Amino acid sequence: MVIVRAPALHRALLFLLLLVIGSTWAGESPILLGYQVVGHYPHDPTAFTQGLAWANGRLYESTGLEGRSSLREVELTTGKVLRSAALRPWQFGEGIAVVGERILQLTWKSGQALVRERASFRKLATFSYPGEGWGLAWDGRRLVMSDGSATLVFRDPDSFAELGRVTVTDAGRPVAQLNELEAIDGEIWANVWGSERIARIDPATGRVTAWVDLTGLRPQPAPGQPIDVLNGIAWDAEGKRLFVTGKLWPWVYHIRVIPGAD
Repeated sequence: MVIVRAPALHRALLFLLLLVIGSTWAGESPILLGYQVVGHYPHDPTAFTQGLAWANGRLYESTGLEGRSSLREVELTTGKVLRSAALRPWQFGEGIAVVGERILQLTWKSGQALVRERASFRKLATFSYPGEGWGLAWDGRRLVMSDGSATLVFRDPDSFAELGRVTVTDAGRPVAQLNELEAIDGEIWANVWGSERIARIDPATGRVTAWVDLTGLRPQPAPGQPIDVLNGIAWDAEGKRLFVTGKLWPWVYHIRVIPGAD
């Protein structure tokens, strides 16, 4: 019989644990991707973009700031606002998701998700939730919601009840400030507030599988016209087109993701 003293056993277990952690983190390291601009379209430079979505050939946008928040349908090629519904003065518009014939729009600190008929913007219902609302996406089965932390919450589209949640990580480390979201081919793509990168997330594990580096895309501001952060992702699933913009940006960009420099 072999007797292993406790200190030696502890060291052995610690060594194995470090090996497992090290190999897991190495395997989870996300790849870095770049971008190519395919085209760009006019965008209202006064729109404080909080959410962007594409559905049935139409672009929808949520704008923020108290007293200026709205839900809009925008003509892509001209940037013209075709329809708009203003939020209450105390509501700060946030992420949106198109679910069939409805559009759901979060508010930042009001704890309310506004449900509107997509065809008319007529208000249908209001859901309540705890904490802050940042980004929202529809993956075909569930709503995916961010609140500025490293957590994504999955919700029922009809009741807004929580169905589950996952922590987003990069090589084992939490990724906070998750903002605007979009569901693309089984992944969740997320703006990270203040960053020029988009995280591509496996919703089953929360692991960031890739970063799309959009450094250099941010346009130069016109005199007297401020430019804020990158924010806004819309995916045209039928046309396989990816659109991005930012708060107070004068352009919506159609981009193609390409391999990045190592």
